[in-house]
Amino acid sequence: MAIEELRPGLDALFYAQIWAVDFEFIAEPGENPEPVCLVAWELRSGQKLRVWREQFGSVPPYPTGADTLFVCYYASAEISCHLALGWPVPERVLDLFAEFRNHTNGMNTVSGASLLLALAHFGLDSIGTTEKEDMRSLILRGGPWSDSERTAILDYCESDVAALARLLPAMLPRIDLARAPLRGRFMVAAASIERNGVPIDIVTLNRLKMHWFDIQNELIAEIDANYGVFEGRTFKADRFAAWLVRHDIPWPRLESGRLDLGDNTFRDMARAHPAVAPLRELRAALSGMRLSDLAVGRDGRNRTILSAFRARTGRNQPSNTKFIFGPSVWLRGLIQPPLGYGIAYIDWQQQEFGIAAALSRDPLMMEAYRSGDPYLAFAKQAGAAPVDATKVHKAVRDQFKSTVLAVQYGMGAEALAQRIGQPPIRAREADNLFSRCLTRARGLSRSGIFQNLGCGSRPPAALVRGTLVDLFSSAACGEGGV
Repeated sequence: MAIEELRPGLDALFYAQIWAVDFEFIAEPGENPEPVCLVAWELRSGQKLRVWREQFGSVPPYPTGADTLFVCYYASAEISCHLALGWPVPERVLDLFAEFRNHTNGMNTVSGASLLLALAHFGLDSIGTTEKEDMRSLILRGGPWSDSERTAILDYCESDVAALARLLPAMLPRIDLARAPLRGRFMVAAASIERNGVPIDIVTLNRLKMHWFDIQNELIAEIDANYGVFEGRTFKADRFAAWLVRHDIPWPRLESGRLDLGDNTFRDMARAHPAVAPLRELRAALSGMRLSDLAVGRDGRNRTILSAFRARTGRNQPSNTKFIFGPSVWLRGLIQPPLGYGIAYIDWQQQEFGIAAALSRDPLMMEAYRSGDPYLAFAKQAGAAPVDATKVHKAVRDQFKSTVLAVQYGMGAEALAQRIGQPPIRAREADNLFSRCLTRARGLSRSGIFQNLGCGSRPPAALVRGTLVDLFSSAACGEGGV
């Protein structure tokens, strides 16, 4: 398809220029990318650029201001190349990967989320998977490349830009143009996070690698003393079944009748039955924790792709083995700032509950959120905890937290029962408690609260003014407030 044929489909985009851009690059584990080449098409004028790495200048060969739309597929890769070259970051980014995930999230698609499979989803042609893998291998091999190889790499890069040009008009009717730039901005932020990395105590990491086998054996000896479920380094399901019977802990089973020993099941059961937690940590340390896979660069920084928007909830989903926040929590002790620096470990609290309270305008839910601990406040409102309860009532609080989050995300009674370690009838009672105590929020959650990011029919003020305000103020949701 010629660029001229694409123009009528781009009328909804009010930008002076629209650039479809793709880089090819080399990135060793833990290292920042080394750009190899760039191809860019301006979709209004038809201008085309093919730039080999020796031709990279101090600024990009296209504008990056607010009147230019930067279109790509998985933007953090292209933005990482901008950062590696010292180029300014585009102000307006449309990431077709993020928009494709937004469009297909929750669907049982067979097409996945790669560029090739996004094209297939919309019935568009593309290069073959084998050809793509061969070209990626050629690029990752590193230089020097012959003249014919350079041309082949540039042609391959341009084929992805041509794919973007075909995909954009096909996807445009399905893209929320008010919110798509927010997802683009997040991908820009993700690129900066990936570039900075997490500083790691290399000396201690190398010592752990050297003695990891012995450490694992000592962990088995110490922790299994309370369970008796290991034979040497092997976890024995029959011994674990006997331990469960002795401690009167019901455990999910597979269709075959065998115990479900998956990590997700262990995680959920550890929440409901804290006695299981040390065993779950031990199993993770033995099976899923390969310290050699932790992606640490020559500068001692842990870097890996954050896999933004990969989770069904829209969260990042980085590799559990390559990212320092993936393995057991105790390994985060390897995070160590350089001399003269510090690290702030910051996380949001009760984010989902706060959003649900603002959107539902439920007074009890807002009151619970403002208390500082909405899950414990919910337990108090339901009469399951005394009015003077504190976080020492951890078991009750954890069950109500699980109930609130489960209902907000549409979990059924059977799954909730497993998560909180209670019979299904108790899970239904908890669900009903949420319904009675927080009626408006409960009703909105079932209709998809997190797909309705506006307040009523009005767009959130943050999208219009570019500012954030108190979640429950009148400014947050336009006239009338909450």
